[in-house]
Amino acid sequence: MPKTIKRIALTSLILTAAVVAGSFAAPKTGTANEAIAVEEARDPAVERARREVRMLDDIYKTAIVLVTEHYVHDDTDLPAGRAFKALFEAVGKKGWHEVRLVDATGNPYSDQNLPKAGFEKDAIKQLLEGKSVVDKVVVEGDKKFLLAATAIPVVMEKCIMCHENYRDVAKGKAIGALSYKVPIQD
Repeated sequence: MPKTIKRIALTSLILTAAVVAGSFAAPKTGTANEAIAVEEARDPAVERARREVRMLDDIYKTAIVLVTEHYVHDDTDLPAGRAFKALFEAVGKKGWHEVRLVDATGNPYSDQNLPKAGFEKDAIKQLLEGKSVVDKVVVEGDKKFLLAATAIPVVMEKCIMCHENYRDVAKGKAIGALSYKVPIQD
């Protein structure tokens, strides 16, 4: 066999061995929970749930902006946030997923919008530090769920009509989040 072909064959063998070994290797550092998180990050079912969250988030946020732009003209009109809270409740009752508006300012429109202990409080902290999305896989009984929170910044002047406290928030900074609980389907 010519030298060049031998090198190519040896290089291919080494790369294949490295890929195979890497797929079985445990993380070099970290805890067992971090190893599980790495495994779940590669899980196609978790990735499908993340895609579902991205899709839902895009739909909900686009619709809230459109409703606000076209139907909210003064502070006596039904705020889009209130309408969508009703929508989120209806979707949850049907068992599709759970979603709720969560305050990140410490001055919520309603106390119902305060972040719940655990994931939501941690997610709000991370969103305020600049992340746009935070997620975590949890197991409840024999079911797995993706918990996710996506940042909500002030995107239009009309937001301040109902939320005067947002006026001084820096542009692009999270004032809240949509918090999701999506079933992970195998």
